[in-house]
Amino acid sequence: MKTDLFGNMLQSPIIIGSGPLSYSARGMILLDRAGAGAVVTKTITRSAADNPHRHMLECDTNTLINCEKWSDYSMERWLDEEIPKAVREGVKCIASVGHTVEDSRLCAERLEEEGCMAIELVSYREETVLPMLEDTRKRVKIPIIVKLSPNSENIIEHAKRCEAAGADAFTACDSMGPAMKINIGTGRPVLGGDGGYGWLSGAMIRPFTIQKICELRKYTSLPIIGLGGTARWQDAVEMILAGADYIGICSAVILKGTRLIKEIDSQVDCYLEEHGKSSLKEISGMVQQFLPQEEQKENYQMKFHPETCTRCGRCIRVCPYDARAYGQNESMEVDERECRKCGLCVSVCRFGALEV
Repeated sequence: MKTDLFGNMLQSPIIIGSGPLSYSARGMILLDRAGAGAVVTKTITRSAADNPHRHMLECDTNTLINCEKWSDYSMERWLDEEIPKAVREGVKCIASVGHTVEDSRLCAERLEEEGCMAIELVSYREETVLPMLEDTRKRVKIPIIVKLSPNSENIIEHAKRCEAAGADAFTACDSMGPAMKINIGTGRPVLGGDGGYGWLSGAMIRPFTIQKICELRKYTSLPIIGLGGTARWQDAVEMILAGADYIGICSAVILKGTRLIKEIDSQVDCYLEEHGKSSLKEISGMVQQFLPQEEQKENYQMKFHPETCTRCGRCIRVCPYDARAYGQNESMEVDERECRKCGLCVSVCRFGALEV
């Protein structure tokens, strides 16, 4: 599905977030050929990173912890070699720049000259983003994206300040943490960075990202790249329903391979077609109209579909109140005296046999 970003036609709404995959022009070109609409570079700073050995691990399904730093290529190499090569090959390149105003002012004009479609500003410290944004806004005409951190004390107020200072879009969000994993055989931390900890990305942070995007959409009309947890097409749709305009992805492509890009793109297309929609804009932020203003207390009814039930028993096992059991003739019995209407049984049914 082709889409538009800042007047640039993208081959898909999928934007690869800054990370290991976009370490160089070579990596960015591979991502473009795999169907990415745009690719964000590894974060460019004044000095190349010197990463510890071991700095990345899979800690759960489609989830990473890493203590990787910014790009291990110099700023000069990015400006003189990597970005020009990627742009020549047709990559829609977004330059990630961090982490201080001293860094951004050294490269902003060159990034625009070399053909980057936008600059994404990122910092580990919230108070440094505004000076970076204000200075970069004076130096370039291309759009500026601000990458928001889910670890922010008040992400909404921070976003409001950035929008007032001239931000053109947001990436929401960055990785969460600190996070840690310990080898139970040795008692040692698995990661080799200072303190043994890193930052969490991938599927485990998706619910947090969804909430941040949903809240952010209430206060801004700027484009949002929803980044943080997408591993399946269903996750991508959820990001859009929350209020994102574009599908950001990084960790899952690392773990599953670049084929995932076209898989998600095509399956999201199918979802839109099945729901009578022609673009992501038609469903972006749809959840906003359904957000309850107070706790929901209405008495809902549960429906059981015996024709799709496999009698796996999972809904019975997870009920904390022992309120559910199989009845006669493939029926399902619920003890209404014990049932608290928590809804857990519905969420664990994989076959659509339970419905509210």
